[in-house]
Amino acid sequence: MPDAEDVRRLALALPDTTEKTAWNMPTFRVAGKMFATLPEEETSIAVRCPKEERDELVLAEPDKFWVAHHEAGFAWIRVRLKALEDDGELDDILADSWRQAAPTRLCDEHPYLGRPLTD
Repeated sequence: MPDAEDVRRLALALPDTTEKTAWNMPTFRVAGKMFATLPEEETSIAVRCPKEERDELVLAEPDKFWVAHHEAGFAWIRVRLKALEDDGELDDILADSWRQAAPTRLCDEHPYLGRPLTD
């Protein structure tokens, strides 16, 4: 089961990623745009996810995915770290979120990063 340190290690391994504390929690950004946070005692992550995919994920795996009430209007989803199978699954989720925030130039330079969460 991945933990907060795995999130930090994998997120910071993505190109041009920085960590910044905001709202009293670690956030991860690419080119200044946030793509992941470690809220609530670092037992979950929040990542970018298109709204149209979000409901499908929550319905398919409610023990893994959910939408925080205050994020319902935004393209973000929460992921319980304890529900992830391994670092590979976490890496795929972070890379997909990174791709949604990264500028086109970086996405073009790193086409191997980020598979859709619904693969």
